[in-house]
Amino acid sequence: MTNSCEINDRKVAVIGCGFVGAASAFALMQSGLFSEMVLIDRDQSKAEGEAMDISHGKAYARPMKIYAGNYDDITDAAMVIITAGANQKPGETRLDLVQKNVGIFKQIIPEIKKRNYKGILLVVANPVDILTYTALKLSGLPENRVLGSGTVLDTARFREILGNHLNVDSRSIHAFIIGEHGDSEIAVWSTANVAGVPIQKFCTMRGVHNHEEHMEQIANEVKQSAYEIIQRKKATYYGIAMAVKRICEAIVRDEKSVLPVSNLMHGAYGISDITLSMPAIVGKNGIELQIPISLDGHEALALKKSADILKETARKAGAEEL
Repeated sequence: MTNSCEINDRKVAVIGCGFVGAASAFALMQSGLFSEMVLIDRDQSKAEGEAMDISHGKAYARPMKIYAGNYDDITDAAMVIITAGANQKPGETRLDLVQKNVGIFKQIIPEIKKRNYKGILLVVANPVDILTYTALKLSGLPENRVLGSGTVLDTARFREILGNHLNVDSRSIHAFIIGEHGDSEIAVWSTANVAGVPIQKFCTMRGVHNHEEHMEQIANEVKQSAYEIIQRKKATYYGIAMAVKRICEAIVRDEKSVLPVSNLMHGAYGISDITLSMPAIVGKNGIELQIPISLDGHEALALKKSADILKETARKAGAEEL
């Protein structure tokens, strides 16, 4: 199948109706960004049930067509969001999922490619950096149209925890988590600021001292957040659903927002041929421009190490050979 349809800017497809897919679909229904949403899952009954359940709230939201479908229904979608994959279990890292979920993507992505898909592909399933790389290799799509949710959620966690620490609105904090969405992620403290005030100076203004100790604690809390949630409730899905909504907003509204999405590296910081999270301008065409934010020496080394871990994992999973 090679025919493609004219893109419907108000249509989204969600592949995978597990916790993350269903929560993301629910968040998108409430957002008003789309007027049509198709849910696709290997368990058709599950997709039908989620579509019915979410549809029953439309009377209190905006008009929207929500239904269970199949891969033929993606051809005119502006965005395809892939959440399908094995769930992370207690005690399991995101990278532990790589073999299982690369295998699943080897089934999903060719189905998308057969439809000559012309929209944006957003990868959410974990390990998101490896799977974004896999999707890029298998789909043959231009790299700007294939992105991962990356550290958009980690960055939100970082700002929220930091906001609580400093007793300031997290929306006024400008700080990023970069690199792998996982254990080797990096909190970029060197350029973190609150309303333009460097973070350490702002800490002093708020009477918060012992900067180094607090920085380590906060970065570790961000890194451990998913594990803590999974240990308590077996899965994490509301936070990532909000991150998915945020990325969709930037694309559908052509906001040109700077978000730390997973995207392909081309030599910046000595890193190439792997996808990881770096701030990028995101708009209607997907990734418009990667932003080369300043890193101190320690952060640059940590980013290179994160990239090396991802590249080795991709190699072991056979993703580099796709």
